[in-house]
Parts: sequence; C-alpha cells; structure tokens
Amino acid sequence: MKKIINEPDALIEDYIEGLVASTPHLARVEGWPVVVRSDRFRKSDERVVLISGGGSGHEPAHAGYVGTGMLDAAVLGPVFTSPSVDSIHAAIRAVATSAGVLLIVKNYTGDRLNFGLAAEMARADGFDVEMVLVAEDAALGDASRAGRRGLTATVLVHKVAGAAAENGRSLSETAEVARRVLAGAATMGVALGACTVPGGQGANFSLGDDEVEWGLGIHGEAGKERGAMVPSAVIAARLTEILCADREWDRDSDVVVMINSLGGTPDLELRILQGDVLRELESRRLRVRMTWAGPFLTSLEMPGASVTIAAVDAEMLELLSEPADVLAFPSHTRMLEAPAVLRFPPRASATRDDNRIDGVERAHASVRTIANALVRAEDELTELDRRVGDGDLGINLARGARSLLAAERDLDASSSPSALLRAVAERIRSEVGGTSGPLYSLFVLAAADALPDDREPSVADWVSAAAAGVAMVREIGGAAPGDSTMVDALQPAVDALVARGDLAAAASAAREGAAGTAQLLPSLGRSSYVGDRAVGVPDPGAVAIAVQFEALASDATKS
Repeated sequence: MKKIINEPDALIEDYIEGLVASTPHLARVEGWPVVVRSDRFRKSDERVVLISGGGSGHEPAHAGYVGTGMLDAAVLGPVFTSPSVDSIHAAIRAVATSAGVLLIVKNYTGDRLNFGLAAEMARADGFDVEMVLVAEDAALGDASRAGRRGLTATVLVHKVAGAAAENGRSLSETAEVARRVLAGAATMGVALGACTVPGGQGANFSLGDDEVEWGLGIHGEAGKERGAMVPSAVIAARLTEILCADREWDRDSDVVVMINSLGGTPDLELRILQGDVLRELESRRLRVRMTWAGPFLTSLEMPGASVTIAAVDAEMLELLSEPADVLAFPSHTRMLEAPAVLRFPPRASATRDDNRIDGVERAHASVRTIANALVRAEDELTELDRRVGDGDLGINLARGARSLLAAERDLDASSSPSALLRAVAERIRSEVGGTSGPLYSLFVLAAADALPDDREPSVADWVSAAAAGVAMVREIGGAAPGDSTMVDALQPAVDALVARGDLAAAASAAREGAAGTAQLLPSLGRSSYVGDRAVGVPDPGAVAIAVQFEALASDATKS
C-alpha cells in the first residue's frame, strides 16, 4: 500500500522530527523516541508528571496529548510495538519530579512488561513511580486470560489525571481519580476494512464489500466476529447495548462519550454515528454530559470507529472541563445542553387553486417522468462521475428527483405551469448540491419566466422556454458546445426542438451530443480537473441530459 514516508526503518524518527519542528510546546529527548514538553511548558518540581506511550500507528496518540493539562512525556515504539524498557526509563529520567511519576499503560503484554520493568528501574533510581493500567475493552470482557485490552479510555485518563496533576494533586490522588474513571468505562469498535503497516506485505485481514469486523483492538488485528455492513443507527444500537450490558450503569447516570475514528473515517461519518449513539443513550435514560468525536487513538488508515462510554461524577466532570493545551484534544470542553435548532417558518402547504391555468397536470407529469428517470439512472451516472469527477452526480440528481416526487401535493396545487416550474426550481436549489443544482435551477427558472402566466402554454411556448433555459445556463455557467459539459447535450437537444418541435429528435440529438463528449478534452466542469484521463469517457452531466430527454420522448410516444 502506498504511504507518504521515506524509509520504513526511519518512520518514527521522521515523525518525531516533523512533529517537534512544527509544535512550539513540544521537544524531544535527544537520542530517544521520547516527546516531552519544551522547557517553557515543563511542570514545577512539586507537581506530579504523567507519562504514556506505546507503539506508533495510533496517531495523534500519544505525542498529541503531551502539553499543559495532559501528559508530560510520550514514549513511541515502532508501529504497533511497545517501546523498549530503556526508552521508557529515559522518559522517566527526563521529566520526573519529586512529586512523583504516573505511568499510564494500556493492557497489552509488551506495554505492561516494558513499562513495568522501567518503573522498577526508576524506583531503584530513587523516583516515586506509580502505574495505572487501562483495560476497558468490552468486546472481550473478562473472558480473556490476558485481560481486557486498553483502548480509547486511555485518552480520558490522560485528561482527568492530567488536570488533577496540573492542579497539584498528589501521586496517589492522581492515580485514584484515573482508576475511578476506568472502573466505569467501556469501549468497543467496528472496522469497515483493514490497515497496512508501513513496509509490510499486506493487511492482517480482508473484508468483503458488505462485511465489517466487530470488537477489534488497535493493532490492525481482526475483531471478535465478522458480520454484514449495517447503517450507522444499527451500529450505534449494537455497540451501545454491549457497552451498557458490560458496565451495567444505573439509569439516570451521568456519562461522557467518545466517538473515535480508527484512522480512515471522516468527520462526516463520525458525527452521524455520534448522533445515533446519543439518541440510544437518551432512550436508556443515561445523561450524556460531554461528548467528543475525532481521531483520538487510531490504527493507521483503518476505516471504522470505536465508541467509549464512561460513567462520571461531579469531580471528574470538573477535571474534564479544565483547559488543555495539546494538539489532539479540545482546549475546552463544555457541558451538553439541549441541542439548539434555528427554525425557519414552515413552508406553507399548498392548496389547489380551482381557477388555475390549464396545463399544470401535463407539466407535473413531465416533472414526474424526468424525476423517475434520474432515480433509475443514479448508479449509471454515479459510476461515470467516479471515472472523471468526484462521484456524486448521480447521487445529487437522484436526491433532487426524490424530493420532487415527495412534493407531489404541493406541485400539483400550482396555479400555472410557470408557478409549478418555479416551485421545482426552488426544490432543486435546496436539494441538489455541487454545480448541477444551481445550473438546473437556473434552467428551470429561466424557462418559467419565459412561459405565459395568463393562459395554457402552447408547444411553441415550451420550446421557447427551453431555449431561454439553455441560454441562461450558458450565460451563467460559461460553457459552450465543445467544452465537454451538460451543454454539449442540452444545446443540440434544444436546437432540435426549435427546428422540429419533436421530442424524439431532441432526445436523439442529446444522446449524440453526450456520446461525442467522450472524444473531447474537457475545458470546463468536473472532467476538466482530470484532463487527458477524461478522454474516452462521456461527460456524466451530458449523459444525464440525454437520459431526461429520452424519458420525455418515450412518455410522449406512449401518450
């Protein structure tokens, strides 16, 4: 798999160099894979220091949590491999204070052994060291002899213990509040695909197009079980059910929630999952006081997410609210209140005007014909757009089409064909994104303005309206025939209508124009960004125009 790296063996050194060079509050321990606070941000000797770490590949963890309010040092091992004992010992010696050192360690055999041995060495040196073991994995529960794995609750420990230490709590007090958070925390994740270790030969597992892994760890390993892909709401329901059963929180308990990207999941998807999880918890009468979503503890580029829920008390909430100056966590977190929704006055539901101009039913029937054709063509247009654009054309047009089909009652109540087209333009403008939405809306608005308001439009009126529409698209969009855009199909179709008044001829001209775009070097529109690579593929926007004219021509033949 392609990676933006230099040599795999230099991965961690290159990462630390780039991180420290670009972040004023961070420094490194010379000769060791250890990131610490720079001198200006170091704690005074009477404050407890926190050290965490583990294998790399989980970025922004762990170095992303070094800074005021959280960690004092992070020790970085090779990808998915515990740092060495000597590296951990070097980190302790670099930042230890007389108030003591708290090691935050995830429950993996290598981490537990290496951090444990380093702690013993540091104690022999005269340092006061205590270790907190993070082990909140709900997928395996207590069934594994190795114990629960340490997952994203690690970040909550960094935050709570970091704030406690910053405020002057003793080593034992800081460790105690960390353990209280862990006692009420549980995490479980779902992966949509695998990740590949830099320099490796391949992923540890593979998934089919409709498969997911449930209950995996953070080291690229397979999960507890495999199942079919399901919607976000179903993922949220299952993860929440398992987490709640694992910890058996009382109703009306205060909880916090972390939605964590495993590395390859965008914020768009995380926020959908976050909303679904919050609704699930509300239905179980658990009060979510704080919530976060983002890449907190990842597995390289793995697509998927984990959910962490932790019961909290007033003291923990206060510590979670304390400011932090780190790269990977919000500087401030506020308590949740009821979601704020700015509401516009509802769009009035139309009622049918008995004095309306004739022709509305026929115009509405044509709108339905076009909308149904675009829904049927969604996959075809989307696949074409993937080859030369961003892959959203079919989805966008189908969304607008479904909105028009759902607005049956309002459109049918229009007072005239021109009023119907204005309502259609409004729907298109609000539902169809990208470039297509505005251009289609402009076409329909210009056509509406060209129709008479005081009588039923004639065929000649409709032809003139179409000509006005294409003129507006060309004026505002700037495209002309030969640019490999929707205009290459739209202009010939309208020209055929003007010349012959025949929908069949218009459909044939639109299809011929769309097919011809495959031989053009695009100069405008989505295809222009890929240049020569678009040659040989018809422009998806032009094909969409052909689809619509062909549907209208077919409908006219039937009637």
